[in-house]
Amino acid sequence: MIDRSSYINEITEVFEIHSVCAILGPRQCGKTTLAALYAANAGLTVHRFDLENHRDLNALASPSLALDHLEGLIIIDEIQRRPELFPYLRYLSDYSNKKFLILGSASRDLIHQSSESLAGRISYIELTPFSLTEISNPPLHWRRGGFPKSYLANSNKASMRWRDDYIRTFIEQDLALLGFNINSILMRRLWMMISHYHGGIMNYSEVGRSLDITDKTIKRYLEILSGAFMIRLLKPFYVNIAKRQVKRPKIYVRDSGLLHNLWDVDGDIDKHPKLGSSFEGYALEEVIRITGARSQDCYFWAEDNVSEIDLVIIKGAKKLGFEFKYSDAPKVTKSMYRAMEILNLSSITVINPGADNYKLTENISVIGLEEFARITQQKT
Repeated sequence: MIDRSSYINEITEVFEIHSVCAILGPRQCGKTTLAALYAANAGLTVHRFDLENHRDLNALASPSLALDHLEGLIIIDEIQRRPELFPYLRYLSDYSNKKFLILGSASRDLIHQSSESLAGRISYIELTPFSLTEISNPPLHWRRGGFPKSYLANSNKASMRWRDDYIRTFIEQDLALLGFNINSILMRRLWMMISHYHGGIMNYSEVGRSLDITDKTIKRYLEILSGAFMIRLLKPFYVNIAKRQVKRPKIYVRDSGLLHNLWDVDGDIDKHPKLGSSFEGYALEEVIRITGARSQDCYFWAEDNVSEIDLVIIKGAKKLGFEFKYSDAPKVTKSMYRAMEILNLSSITVINPGADNYKLTENISVIGLEEFARITQQKT
């Protein structure tokens, strides 16, 4: 059993101040298991509704009949299938002692009713697939990604088969369950194209021309993939200077295992021509998780054909810069100096796959990803 006690503690903290806790994350990342672990030690009577079960789905069509008489902890899984429940949950949270643990496979922007109906009564926890700090085999984690059934598979072949099935099911079934009527063939072609932009600036017009659809449609589809936790659209950071700055997002497939399947990598990623791009996306996701940064506080910065910094995290009054290099001896670059100057960064940390930890300058250092995870965990 993977230790996810940090999430259990977070759920406990949420229920100290709110009556509703929402755990949001991609399908098959462990939300149901986490809820069961919390419920087993909550000391409350537990009632569970799984909205993929037609009986439970139909029961909650009449929420007052299903919920009013219950006491204790009420778990509602796959809440995005009954978003109209949120106004009634607001009523119950105000006039009863019930606690609600709701699980969803979409962001709160896609399940927008929750933020409208439960303001001041709900807190959100984003549950990711297994992170670097939760596993024992980092190279395997990078290759297979963090989805439990992929990472824990008995063989690479079984892991890849699971990921292929996951991608197909997500495109052909899950998007429809989220309420989107999207051509599955078109979405698969789009996702394949996205994988080849991984780590690069998104070019909406180029992708639109290739798929014969408008830029507006491309942006909408990417918002859906982002809201379902499949991709990350990393926003550009602007500063008021004369030089032209990049203002389109960078795009990443969030799970490295799914990325490798989209690339059709069935062996060692070390032999793939886009090895560096794969490491960049993998390390970027892990740094965001390890630092506990919110998505809205994460950016990149670039000037056209001049300078770039891979990740900028806003932490209070500090701006922390990160570069990701698949190199055993990263060096200071002109881009780093310029980013420090223009963005007034507190520091730049160059993350590589080794075991390094040393300074290049007073505010620029190199550290291996695993070492960064270990040191950051100790500080927290």
